[in-house]
Amino acid sequence: MNILSIQSHVAYGHVGNSSAVFPMQRLGCEVWPIHTVQFSNHTGYGAWKGRVYDGAMIDEIMEGIADRGVLPSCGGVISGYMGSADIGHAILSAVARVKGASPGALYGCDPVIGDVGRGIFVRPGIPEFMRDKAMPAADIVTPNQFELEYLTSMPVGTLVEAKAAVAALRRMGPKVVLLTSMLTAETPDDAIDMLAADEGGAWRVRTPKLGLNVNGAGDAIMALFFVHYARTRSAAQALGEAAASIHGLLKRTAEAGSREILTVAAQDEFVAPSMRFPVELV
Repeated sequence: MNILSIQSHVAYGHVGNSSAVFPMQRLGCEVWPIHTVQFSNHTGYGAWKGRVYDGAMIDEIMEGIADRGVLPSCGGVISGYMGSADIGHAILSAVARVKGASPGALYGCDPVIGDVGRGIFVRPGIPEFMRDKAMPAADIVTPNQFELEYLTSMPVGTLVEAKAAVAALRRMGPKVVLLTSMLTAETPDDAIDMLAADEGGAWRVRTPKLGLNVNGAGDAIMALFFVHYARTRSAAQALGEAAASIHGLLKRTAEAGSREILTVAAQDEFVAPSMRFPVELV
């Protein structure tokens, strides 16, 4: 499977394409990365070098890929952090172009807006773009709890509320929703939940809480879930595989005391996770 991945990129560390591309390659996919930014390192360090690209550059690279005559073989597009609405429109244009050439292709959007405790951290206009433009265009979306609440204007304090909000988001357009981090009244203090839903129902996976504060894990989750869903067309199976792999990756990272996720050192977790967790129909 060929996947077009339009995301940020860092030279040092693993966020954006630097987090998403290798896991997909390790799962046997050919990945065509387009970078929306090229930074020395992720911005969580407080200082970085590099530059942000614009929508015209994405359009130009897409034109070059199309000139190779390969778009009919593209199985999907994924996107993450969007630095501006201009870039967002270019991404949606790329999605439309891929789907025009490959009607079965899927679009997976990680609607990066903000997080619990931090609030909205993207530029003005991006949250509204995600809600009004990206969600209707996407087949698969992977919000965190804060983003799900923003996109639906619904609370997510209990499992019942989470399921209702996920159902509301699916009505906005996406066929599949993965809630990547869920802490509700039912979640034990030492655990974290993920919830996935498609037309067949909603499923929950519960994994041990590791207490990590790293960047790039969400980008890896999107990539893993997208590949497994594209292959199985089952949110439940994709949830189980992605949860097992991401837990293995983060556990290895925690054990090493690393500030960067160990994407390369823990690569076997992508193909043969060391631990698996029950997938519950809820």
